[in-house]
Amino acid sequence: MLIQILSHTPAWVFGLFALLAWMGGKQLADGSAHLARVVAMPTAMVALAVYGVVGAFGRSDAGWLALAGWAAAALAALALVSRMPLHPAVRYDSASRRFFQPGSWVPLALMMGIFATKYSVGVLLAMHPELAHQGGFATGISTLYGLFSGIFAGRALRLWKLAFQHHSAAVTA
Repeated sequence: MLIQILSHTPAWVFGLFALLAWMGGKQLADGSAHLARVVAMPTAMVALAVYGVVGAFGRSDAGWLALAGWAAAALAALALVSRMPLHPAVRYDSASRRFFQPGSWVPLALMMGIFATKYSVGVLLAMHPELAHQGGFATGISTLYGLFSGIFAGRALRLWKLAFQHHSAAVTA
């Protein structure tokens, strides 16, 4: 059964997996990122999650439940994660608009989580299309997408706050 599932998977999916694994793997090492990249990555991952919700459940009767579950979970995770303190080693340089951060496994885990969820849902819906019309399934999966989205956005918001503090301090100085 697994071989059959993998053989029916489009080739681009394996390419996307490799790209996400590579991007997440790079986050394991200390590094720096420009402010634009800090904005782009969470935006792309949130877009992928929303695409997963709309693509899987948007045309079903459960579509509004799915979107509501996604939004509620995303907002709750965003609120929680954005209040967590940054790692003490995180720095922001206003002149270069770059963040310097220690390596972390969290981005890789989030990327793989979103990918695995999207892939699994795709397989499940291909095998059992009726699941797309079940409110509990749609809401549960969408809530998971929402958690991923909120965590990504919350982590980025913490960095944006740091950059804003530095820019505000530079203006008032």
